[in-house]
Amino acid sequence: MQQLEFELNDEYVELNQLLKLVGVCDSGGAGKMIVASGKVKVDGQTELRKTCKIRSGQVVALGDVRIKVLAPT
Repeated sequence: MQQLEFELNDEYVELNQLLKLVGVCDSGGAGKMIVASGKVKVDGQTELRKTCKIRSGQVVALGDVRIKVLAPT
């Protein structure tokens, strides 16, 4: 399993943008398609809202990739 960490620059990041920013997909549009497919989980629950607000402390999982979202420093 690949563990990634993402540090927020703001209060939140949209789910599809997070997938793009960590390199899981090439664009926000591709991120939206991945989310719509039902393959993304946020804190263990399947998430279908493409622009769901992801905040610090949350964990996003896609396949064998886990992304821990950290608060801005």
